[in-house]
Amino acid sequence: MSITKENKKNLINEFAKSDKDTGSTSVQIAVLTERIKNLTEHFKTHKKDNHSKRGLVSLVNKRKKLLNYLFRKNKSEYSDLIKKLNIRG
Repeated sequence: MSITKENKKNLINEFAKSDKDTGSTSVQIAVLTERIKNLTEHFKTHKKDNHSKRGLVSLVNKRKKLLNYLFRKNKSEYSDLIKKLNIRG
């Protein structure tokens, strides 16, 4: 269900603005998106796992808040990130 260290490191390198950037909004959204994808794959085989569904809902809400923040602050970065991650239509 969780993402591996290598996968997370690759996401950070791809979406980071500088070498030591690990906490910018785009990096956080990318990591959350990967975790959400992993959980949705998990639910295809474990349909009755309601405890993890609660965690999935909280991850989706956190990502939604970060996307709204990014939209308000930097619309061009927001649209680029949406295209790269293939979310919101």
